[in-house]
Amino acid sequence: MENNTSTIETLFEKAENYTRTTVELMKLEAVDKAADVVSSMLSRAAVSIVFVMFAFLANVGLSFWIGDLLGKDYYGFFAVSGFYLLVSILLYVFRDALIKLPVSNFMIVRMLKKR
Repeated sequence: MENNTSTIETLFEKAENYTRTTVELMKLEAVDKAADVVSSMLSRAAVSIVFVMFAFLANVGLSFWIGDLLGKDYYGFFAVSGFYLLVSILLYVFRDALIKLPVSNFMIVRMLKKR
């Protein structure tokens, strides 16, 4: 009888250890996935910041150039800002297809990626 009790206690002990190990593994996998997503987003943000700086300076130069062609500097700035107004309206209209869906897909692929 005592042998059965010790066997059941050993079984419960092993089940408890297995459960703790499984929970710890799930935590570590979640941390790994979160770190992967955050690092990917930060690297993309860094590249985006550099690109935005380039685009800003290129747009200022383009505005001055168009303004020189049109006779007044501010005409060039109006032309470039009108272009960006049109782009922003198009982005707003197609925001789900152009922004929301690709970002969602990126996050899902990163979260479900197998190592």
